[in-house]
Amino acid sequence: MRTIDDLQVGGRRVLVRSDLNVPLDRSGDTPRITDDGRVRASVPTIRALLDRGARVVVCSHLGRPKGASDPALSLAPVAVRLAQLLGRPVAFAGDGSGDIAGAYAQKIVAGLGDGEVALLDNLRFNSGETSKDAAVRAAFADKLSALAEFYVGDAFGAVHRAHASVADVPKRLPHAAGQLVLAELEVLRTLAGSAAHPYAVVLGGSKVSDKLGVIRALLPKVDALLVGGGMCFTFLAAQGHGVGDSLLEAEMIDTCKDLLGEGGGRIVLPTDVVVAGEVSADAVTAVVAADAIPDGKKGLDIGPESVALFTDRLRGARTVFWNGPMGVFELPPFAAGTRGVAETIAGLDGLTVVGGGDSAAAVRTLGIPEAAFSHISTGGGASLEYLEGKSLPGLTALEV
Repeated sequence: MRTIDDLQVGGRRVLVRSDLNVPLDRSGDTPRITDDGRVRASVPTIRALLDRGARVVVCSHLGRPKGASDPALSLAPVAVRLAQLLGRPVAFAGDGSGDIAGAYAQKIVAGLGDGEVALLDNLRFNSGETSKDAAVRAAFADKLSALAEFYVGDAFGAVHRAHASVADVPKRLPHAAGQLVLAELEVLRTLAGSAAHPYAVVLGGSKVSDKLGVIRALLPKVDALLVGGGMCFTFLAAQGHGVGDSLLEAEMIDTCKDLLGEGGGRIVLPTDVVVAGEVSADAVTAVVAADAIPDGKKGLDIGPESVALFTDRLRGARTVFWNGPMGVFELPPFAAGTRGVAETIAGLDGLTVVGGGDSAAAVRTLGIPEAAFSHISTGGGASLEYLEGKSLPGLTALEV
């Protein structure tokens, strides 16, 4: 892949595909970004281009609008935060019409000077961004491409999507990978093929089916695979234990039995769990053995004994990849498992990688210093698909 250093960007218009898909709190008069991690991660590439005199046009999606303008999903609040982080004005090229690369955006972009930056509104306001119709997608890619002379792909969280701004625009313009994409790839290549041992993987989240590909890809390579979150209950059921009303993928039980057999003791499951009758901040909880979950109760976090077990299995690891919380960390009664495991990983020497998505959100929500980890990915789904060995359209498009 070319890097931005390979492009002669001074005085030229550069379309930068960033991932600014941040959570917004719209309960007040002014929308508030509740986690700006993806915005901060996008700044180095944008700043490097601006410092070289480029005229930068940033684009991104936000949420899942249905191909039409939706004020609740406008990137206008992100433009404000991006300007604060860059320390310079950001022209917002959105007029509320949903015509993302139309006359208004063209006027804003045409008015940019060297070292100035604009942000387009939500790409998904145009149905061409995500369309499965190649002709519709191509038409939108043509409009985006007309705004710039170069393209930089830096939206790692979207590289697994065959969308117009990710996979089609780089076919139309001289292109390069941004600094964030290159940093993500360096870490993932290590995890996939040259990780130092002992090598431990910690997986959580809701469903085994969501993580099956990465489990099968990494299980032969790791020394320990620790399983928490909602997905652990399907593994416990595969061992013959009742799981009460806990999340269960019955169709995956036989698969989990096979994985446990293949794992040869490397798959580590919780020995106790926190249960409750309801998922709420004031739920009445109890800690029970993992093989004694009462009927009518839901397992919503791993218990303290499990945290101690996971900590013991992680001790001395030289490489750790963590993807998925251990419980419903957003609610205080069910946050201790995720906090305990996160703090253990944060205290380790060696390469410690947080696999984006809910795991990255948990680090920030629970107040654990981001600098304590070697790398916090901006792309949960993209990270998993890369580690599964899948071809990612956004990366293929950036190859020379």
